[in-house]
Amino acid sequence: MNNINLLQSALDASSLRQQVVSNNIANAETPGYKSKQVVFEDVLKQHLADQMNFTGKRTDPHHLVIGNSPGVIPAPQTIEDTGTVIQNNGNNVDIDKEMTLMGKNALWYDTLSQQVNSEFQQLSIAITGRS
Repeated sequence: MNNINLLQSALDASSLRQQVVSNNIANAETPGYKSKQVVFEDVLKQHLADQMNFTGKRTDPHHLVIGNSPGVIPAPQTIEDTGTVIQNNGNNVDIDKEMTLMGKNALWYDTLSQQVNSEFQQLSIAITGRS
């Protein structure tokens, strides 16, 4: 698993999170609407912890896979919060929480974008020998 693929997956998760939060905000007054959230970081942490287990090196595509298959990054998951109610109409969107999540996610996306840019700059230096 290389850094660029990992950063791409994190950017995809952040983009999905922005869509989900925007949808939650848009439905803040919709009767019966249940808020959703994107889970990625915890799933990735668990996946990376599992990667610490022994994995065999395949020198031929016909060899059997031993242990976890490296390089497979888990996809972000969207889950619905059905266990809470905030409004009398059955809606559970907390607009203050969603606005905070939106700001936090925007900062996270910007940080990831800067890191991707840094990775490509390092590759460019390695290829050309100039910064």
